[in-house]
Amino acid sequence: MSGVVAPAQRVNWWVKYETRATAAQVNQPRWATPLNTTSPRVEQGLRADFIRQAAGGATTWNYGGTKGLQFIPFARMEIEISPPAFFAHSNFKVPDGFGDVSFRMKYRLYGSNEAHHNAIVTFVLQGSYPTGKHTDGSCCAIVTPTVEVGKGFGSLALTSSIGGTLPVTNVHGLGRSIAWNNAVQYRLNKLLWVEDEFNSTFFYGGKNEGKQQTFNTPGVVVSRIPVGHYRLSGEGYPLVLTLGAGEQIALTHFNTYNHAPIFSGRIRF
Repeated sequence: MSGVVAPAQRVNWWVKYETRATAAQVNQPRWATPLNTTSPRVEQGLRADFIRQAAGGATTWNYGGTKGLQFIPFARMEIEISPPAFFAHSNFKVPDGFGDVSFRMKYRLYGSNEAHHNAIVTFVLQGSYPTGKHTDGSCCAIVTPTVEVGKGFGSLALTSSIGGTLPVTNVHGLGRSIAWNNAVQYRLNKLLWVEDEFNSTFFYGGKNEGKQQTFNTPGVVVSRIPVGHYRLSGEGYPLVLTLGAGEQIALTHFNTYNHAPIFSGRIRF
């Protein structure tokens, strides 16, 4: 029948896809993905974060952390589609609800693994669409272009990113901001990484005009725990699990929350 793809053809397509995705990841460092700072590496898998934020005597749990499905459709490119996170508030006056749906596209401009220059440069374009209810989402769509760089020195990995949030509408009300994130990671053994991150946001316009917010986030990541394989037509592909935990601690007098534990789970394929 016309338009029907035979099982063998479907398997062959998946094998080609996995071969291309594997090749894309070989030509870059194998560092662990930081808890907050976006990794310049292109990756594929599923990720979910769980964050507890405290402010003004009340707490909010963020289930999902605006993370989701990551895949590599073309060489050097990653697409991430993130379903809305769910926010649960301890303050009964603030209704629980879902946030905004978002997407992210990465394009690796340069990549070299540990056997060569151990460095990477990536351009990222992230966007969100206002699907959130009540106070759990934005009123408007937001676009965030970002440049990310990383350099490794043996077991030490340094990552830095800088980007700006650009509301599509209501710029006067929301304002703009610049996010500057830095991560220092050290691999203790094959699986265990310790890290420290500094995440700063500078606000321009809107209700937080002229303010700055900086967090320090010490954490630990257990990366690439083998959990099995999945097979297609005799081809075996590894499944690995990554777990991470840390806490965001405000360093500036102005902060929208403080002492926020973060728990992260990722399955890579």
